Amino acid sequence: MTATGPAIDHLVLAWHDLAAARRQYARFGFTLTPEARHPFGTGNSLAQLQGSFLELLAVVEPEKLVPPSEGRFSFGAFNADFLAKREGLSMLVLTSDDAARDNETWAARGLATYEPLHFSRQAKQPDGGSATVAFSLAFALDPAMPEAAFFVCQQHNPEAFWQAQYQSHANGARGIAAVTMAAESPATQRAFFERMVSPEAVAETADGLTVSLRGGRIEVLSAAALQGRFATPLTVSAAGAAFVAATIAVADVGALEALLADNAVPFARRGDAIEIAPDQAGGTLLEFVAG
Repeated sequence: MTATGPAIDHLVLAWHDLAAARRQYARFGFTLTPEARHPFGTGNSLAQLQGSFLELLAVVEPEKLVPPSEGRFSFGAFNADFLAKREGLSMLVLTSDDAARDNETWAARGLATYEPLHFSRQAKQPDGGSATVAFSLAFALDPAMPEAAFFVCQQHNPEAFWQAQYQSHANGARGIAAVTMAAESPATQRAFFERMVSPEAVAETADGLTVSLRGGRIEVLSAAALQGRFATPLTVSAAGAAFVAATIAVADVGALEALLADNAVPFARRGDAIEIAPDQAGGTLLEFVAG
């Protein structure tokens, strides 16, 4: 099992209320970028880490949502449909130097792919100004996981996107270490991840699957294994497989514990890890580990 492929670029965390999401993540000790809007009906605010980020996302202009069509994936419509069921981690995004090439590779491997999406938006800068950031996205979906989407993100103006002032967090957050999925039968998802990443990156374990990425991993666990993985009980009702947790590396777990206590944020401690339950974190369990 190797980890020579892509890294985790970011996680899309879908909320009904973006302002509420920002307030809650500020309580968790994250520094957040100002709110921004996409041209296709969604809005976001980011917690930039060291080379990856968390995207708090909501549908803010439903009249601008574009329905999906043959060969075209709709980012906004997917998240609107997701939010009609629940809040939480809806999409996992990997890094890309060439989204069009990745799309061609996925199609050649037999994945369901769509026309890449190219868009730009204005990003507010720490000095109060704004700059244009632009992205190319390529999507890969598995019909067996209807409530989970995957895509790569190629940035065309990263100098305007990444800002040091947005990457300093009171909770010491540094990066995304892992994403956990719950699956009825983890082995049935193996072929998808082998095609999306590589066969060498995927390994079966006694608990499910591990997909190794540069600097991180995806865990796909059975319901029984999931209960042993976290201190917080998790109930999963999604069909196939769905995202249930994100693991964030922080500089000092003890300092994070003190910060959460000061901010009256409920949490659980399991060994050297701290967990914030889904009912506090918008439908996704947040696990913090030293790293």
